[in-house]
Amino acid sequence: MKVSWSSYDTYEANFRPLVVVELAKDTKDETKEWLTQKIVDKKKNGGAQLLVKPLIQDGKEIEGSKNIFIIGASNLRLLLGAETVGLVKECNDNSMRTFTYTTRKTFRNFAEDNHDFLTMAECQYIIKHELENLRAKDETMIPGYPQAKLYPGKSIMRRLMTNGILIQIFPLHDAEALKKLGHIWYRQMKFRYQPLDEIRCYFGETIAFYFAFLEYFTFALIPMAVIGIPYYIFDWEDYDKYVLFAGFNLVWSTVILELWKRCCAVMAYRWGTLMMKRQFEEPRPGFHGVLGINPVTGREEPVYSSFKRQLRIYLVSLPFVCLCLYLSLYIMMVYFDMEIQAHLYHEENQSDLSSLMLYVPSIIYAVVIEALNRLYRYAAEFLTSWENHRLESSYQNHLVLKVLVFNFLNCFASLFYIAFVLFDMKLLRQNLATLLITSQVLNQCVEAVLPYWLQKRRNQRVKKKVKELEKDVDLSLFEQVNLEKGMDTYLGTFDDYLELFLQFGYVSLFSCVYPLAAVFAVLNNITEIYSDALKMCRIFKRPFAEPTANIGVWQVAFQTMTIISVATNCALIGMSPQVNALFPDSKIELVLIVVLAELQPLSEGAFFNSESGYLQHLALALKFLMSYGIADKPQDIRIKLARLEFESLEALKQQQMKMVAESLKGQTP
Repeated sequence: MKVSWSSYDTYEANFRPLVVVELAKDTKDETKEWLTQKIVDKKKNGGAQLLVKPLIQDGKEIEGSKNIFIIGASNLRLLLGAETVGLVKECNDNSMRTFTYTTRKTFRNFAEDNHDFLTMAECQYIIKHELENLRAKDETMIPGYPQAKLYPGKSIMRRLMTNGILIQIFPLHDAEALKKLGHIWYRQMKFRYQPLDEIRCYFGETIAFYFAFLEYFTFALIPMAVIGIPYYIFDWEDYDKYVLFAGFNLVWSTVILELWKRCCAVMAYRWGTLMMKRQFEEPRPGFHGVLGINPVTGREEPVYSSFKRQLRIYLVSLPFVCLCLYLSLYIMMVYFDMEIQAHLYHEENQSDLSSLMLYVPSIIYAVVIEALNRLYRYAAEFLTSWENHRLESSYQNHLVLKVLVFNFLNCFASLFYIAFVLFDMKLLRQNLATLLITSQVLNQCVEAVLPYWLQKRRNQRVKKKVKELEKDVDLSLFEQVNLEKGMDTYLGTFDDYLELFLQFGYVSLFSCVYPLAAVFAVLNNITEIYSDALKMCRIFKRPFAEPTANIGVWQVAFQTMTIISVATNCALIGMSPQVNALFPDSKIELVLIVVLAELQPLSEGAFFNSESGYLQHLALALKFLMSYGIADKPQDIRIKLARLEFESLEALKQQQMKMVAESLKGQTP
């Protein structure tokens, strides 16, 4: 049973500062008054029923801060908001249930005077949800800005942002909690499990799942690294010995992803996101179109033709992506020309310098690859935004697809060419090692070292206050807000997952040729954990928490990579002298048979005429059997979810029977 908002007074004189809203410096006073009134007004009047105060220092409004407002909420308002967004909390009977205000006393650690029942991240998420759902009623424009048109149902905050009136919204750090988290997370240089529950409480589930996956993937790489070291030391020139390593690689890449699903389900259940109901997805802020009626909600909102969107995708975006792929292949061929020149130079000189020159083309190519990946990312974001997707999920799916296709070809095309066209295993090992190590060093510099250095160069005073933020818990609110609003904005986990995806590709596709790939990946990820933790706590603004139950579309991306790795590893096994003895005429012929056997259906000729084709089908069958045999959720989690579903159905039956009984009671005999 939902509680009526109008029956509660959620005003509180002294509230906890949670969220900062910064408006443009030239924002008109009537706009400020109208917006603050919207924020504090009751829900029945179209407001958010939150608390708002201007940023002041020692009771005085200071120039430069008069356009900054602090948003908070009473404890009662946050509890009602928790019911609105569908937060799931632990009950006294150890079960996880959706929070409702009327049944609040059945939840563990709840007390009327306990303001810590909801984490600070959950409170900030609730406020963000309420601000984003501030919608126009009778207004036709933003007061003071006739060009900023409004219509019934339009998100006010999104209109303010698209018109440059709203600069930013960000959640405040908790200095004391941040200090404690940093101490147990990255200040102690110990190889141990991360404090994932604490990370989740402070940053939310999306950030916590990324660090959980980073940690899990690092530990999963250890068996590959342990096996790879002796293979590298003792069997460097004996390629046939790598057949066993490739076979282990096939099993490993499938098992770790299936086991991750189980770990993911356990964490999502414990954190209460496994059972959260997906809310109706609103249009993304950048979506635009002609004003119309949404057939589902009945509200007025922009409408854009899906046919026009498809034209933009297939006539502009797709040709552009193909052009970028061609450019990537052209640069790859330039790299191979550089390799030829380097080898000719070495053959003529036979010196230490000429030996070093053999690695120069690979290093240059690795740097160019990283530069192209980042430039293409900006182009992909622009194109995907220009396609004008209505939903954020659709936007993210198209962006991820564009980026992954280009990054895969840009990073791995040269490796496939060397392995299956040039058949040069020595060059393949050299190229793989150079690409892997160079990309890891560049990513560490770009993601952690460079932002930290730029922050230091940009404002020494900000750096000093960052240190004060962790040391001085009593830092004034005025100083804290001015400190944090100058920090960089965290853009999400996209680039972090992309880095892990490419790393997984290097390990799963060709690590049988270069077994130390897993070793370098482990070393990189250990430093990545600490550098990412540092940037989350020291460099970036605190991001809003976003409830999620898994790593999203990246799970599909990693699973797709495992399927590709089956074909790659089987082809590498098929190129060994033992298997290749069956095809003495041409290795290229063997590769063609492998590819055809993989692409065509399981016919008798394709299955038995090629040893490599047989191996690929067997490996794929084993992969899908393992995927089917390893349940996505542990047995105890499935039982708990089934019990909750059963109780919900029983409660629905009881409610329907009660309604039927009341209707029959009202009928005259």
